[in-house]
Amino acid sequence: MNHLPQTETFYRKQPRIHYAWVVVAVTFVTLLVSAGIRSMPSIFMLSFEKEFGWSRGGISSVVSMGILLYGLVGPFSAAFLQRFGVRRVMIFAISTLVAGLALTPLMTAIWQFEVLWGLVTGIATGFMANVLGVTISNNWFVKSRGLVVGILTASAATGQLLFLPLLAQITVHAGWKYAVYAAVAVLVILLLMVAVFMRNHPSDIGTAAYGAMEVEAPVPFQGNLFLSPLLALRSALKSRAFWLLSGTFFFCGFSTNGLIGTHLIPACGDFGIAEVMAAGLLALMGLFDLVGTTLSGWLSDRFDSRWLLFWYYGLRGLSLLFLPYALSAGPMELLVFSVFYGLDWIATVPPTVKLSTQEFGKERSGMIFGWIVVAHQLGASTAAYGAGAIRDWLGTYSTAFIAAGFVCVLAAVISTRIGKSQTA
Repeated sequence: MNHLPQTETFYRKQPRIHYAWVVVAVTFVTLLVSAGIRSMPSIFMLSFEKEFGWSRGGISSVVSMGILLYGLVGPFSAAFLQRFGVRRVMIFAISTLVAGLALTPLMTAIWQFEVLWGLVTGIATGFMANVLGVTISNNWFVKSRGLVVGILTASAATGQLLFLPLLAQITVHAGWKYAVYAAVAVLVILLLMVAVFMRNHPSDIGTAAYGAMEVEAPVPFQGNLFLSPLLALRSALKSRAFWLLSGTFFFCGFSTNGLIGTHLIPACGDFGIAEVMAAGLLALMGLFDLVGTTLSGWLSDRFDSRWLLFWYYGLRGLSLLFLPYALSAGPMELLVFSVFYGLDWIATVPPTVKLSTQEFGKERSGMIFGWIVVAHQLGASTAAYGAGAIRDWLGTYSTAFIAAGFVCVLAAVISTRIGKSQTA
């Protein structure tokens, strides 16, 4: 441990604006843009049906693969972030994303869509997943970790708030290819911002973490980049808490980005609601989730996270059971759904992060939470493909929405059973 003189430590620890907040701002924008990119296929689904003749189920399978890889990369992303540093990994991921998007307008077959959006985009965005926010909060903060996780988690919803209506407008008026070009331009600007402002650890600039009294060097990564996450998983599998957290997070993914994030816009299209208006509903959800998830982070610093999860999943379930009626009833009912559901979109993340950190410790929490996110993305992948297949089979999304509502109620009950240091 590096002990600085008391006066110097105090001076460095309390600048006017601690650099940790600059890192949070850069990470927020990165996760925001990444979320906007991941949501683009929902805007393009109807365009691809018309231009290429691809089925709703076929397009959904590509989205499903991308969501799954986004989750599977998470645990290994945690190891890469520790080994190579946050800045290098972010630059690599954004550069890969730029390459994948730049090639997208050239595709003519669904297998090319599978490679570019299922494989390349899935892996690249996986390095900029929730694990990145957890790593930033652990590296840069001693105080207010829950709040930081809430802010960074909310960036996913804010990405929809900023990008979906704009990209939908571009798609409708100029075509989907121009929406892709706009996304590439934003990514290039983001790449420059990360290269200039991002830092790996407080010790890189000789300061203490926010809320700490002394400068501490980062703990060096030990082990193999690919084997260490697997060993962490093997250890976690012995914990009852891991299974319960993974189970509830599976239902979380099933009921959010896999279902609503992928299928709300085409579901609205089934009722004659224009793409731009449907994208606006998702953007409104993003606005309210920015408030709800940030508040959830603040609450997780103060209250029992198990009961926070109980209320979040329960209320989300009720809102999904209401959705089929809202779609057929009219704009006012959809507005009520958007506000109610939006407040709870991904508010489950901060309590889940806190419970996993309590159970597995700060050093291992990144990789193990990454595996919990894998369960989330398995649920999202199941819903992304399953809802599209149900729509092709039954001609309606209502069955998928109602099923998601009931599994959320089940997740609410399971959440109350999560405890610390319980083994199977």
